[in-house]
Amino acid sequence: MAAVCALIVLIACDAGQPQGRGSATPTAASTTKAAAGKVRSPAVAAGSTDHTITIGGTKRTYRLYRPANLSMSKPVPLVVMLHGALGDGVQAEMAYGWNAEADRKGFVVAYPDGLLRSWVVSGDCCGPSVHGGVDDVAFIKDVVAAVSNDLPIDPARTYATGISNGGMLAYRLACDSTTFAAIGVVAGKLLGDCPSPAPISVIHIHGTGDDIVPYDGKPGKMNNDGVGLIPVKIDGGSVPDQIATWRKTERCSAPEAHTSSSVTTSLAHCPDGRDVELITIAGAGHQWPGGTPMPAVEKLLGLPPPSTALNATDTIWKFFSAHPGKG
Repeated sequence: MAAVCALIVLIACDAGQPQGRGSATPTAASTTKAAAGKVRSPAVAAGSTDHTITIGGTKRTYRLYRPANLSMSKPVPLVVMLHGALGDGVQAEMAYGWNAEADRKGFVVAYPDGLLRSWVVSGDCCGPSVHGGVDDVAFIKDVVAAVSNDLPIDPARTYATGISNGGMLAYRLACDSTTFAAIGVVAGKLLGDCPSPAPISVIHIHGTGDDIVPYDGKPGKMNNDGVGLIPVKIDGGSVPDQIATWRKTERCSAPEAHTSSSVTTSLAHCPDGRDVELITIAGAGHQWPGGTPMPAVEKLLGLPPPSTALNATDTIWKFFSAHPGKG
């Protein structure tokens, strides 16, 4: 039961209804190649649609949101939003406000589904798929390729963000691929080695009161040390130490920090216009800041209400939009 609870509390989810569920369910092979920035008529309807790709004989799914007011006459940005453990694409679409942000700012959002509602980010985390040889980095790369085959996606403005277990996968994408211009992590951390990450920008948001993925690097209260049928082992040191190591690896300058109320921002500039930014929220727990409070869910899962100190979705998108890659 403790292991099951460990995955449940990694969701950090909100309840609600998805925005505009579409009916299309196209299929793309895992070998689909992105037509980098090619402008063409969109192959998917506006709104939310369900999609399937097949990787090594296994069907994987994702949702895609295309704003109705978004012009397809030129390449557009793509944000890949990665749910937490026991979440899925529908839950992520409902919970974190990315569709509304896409409507306002003009980009496409993909919501991939983890197998058995979790992502494999190390040999001990997270979920039953750890034992199955699942390559979630390859899956996300194939999602980007499939979306880019259907819509005119700008490869220089392709981003990944995630919460908790999804944030851990965002770090793995930075370590094990060159697909993304920047990543945004909320209440997650890097698990496993990453000696040569891609030269990308990183924004990381974390609360000092998080007891599931603790800011200070101590074991989370639901850690089971990677044993049992549902492995959950979260280690790797403190968040500030990990960010410091990342900055050193990326050859960044010394960070500049400032504090406003409960929010401390530490920003380091790196070569080629890249940045690594750590935003710390004093006392905030394992939630998506700026999310809608759901008292019943929070009581059931033992989670605090989302911090109102900042809106993580708006903050991450502003960072993304200021940090395009080279394409």
